[in-house]
Amino acid sequence: MELTLREAQQKTDEWIRTTGVRYFNELTNLGILMEEVGELSRIMVRRFGEQSFKESDKNKDLADEMADVLWVLLCLANQTGTDLTNALEKNFEKKNLRDAERHKNNEKLR
Repeated sequence: MELTLREAQQKTDEWIRTTGVRYFNELTNLGILMEEVGELSRIMVRRFGEQSFKESDKNKDLADEMADVLWVLLCLANQTGTDLTNALEKNFEKKNLRDAERHKNNEKLR
């Protein structure tokens, strides 16, 4: 099943309103987002960085941790009236204008 961002926002909202009872407030969700990003970071630095895995981290699923981050971001977008599809399209436009030559000319990226 493929989901667009818009569909993901709608499905998240539907789940929250039927199963999750209600959204946590925005600041609580911001804190949860930071926690989820921390969990993702923990896996990334152990898998791709120099830290070794602890026993408790060995069976963590990278994709699931990324999905947790996305879930909370979808919640925050819904709560703040942000259309992530539109926002991402505008972000691509901004990057294409601002960064059209910037990375090609960056000596550090060669």
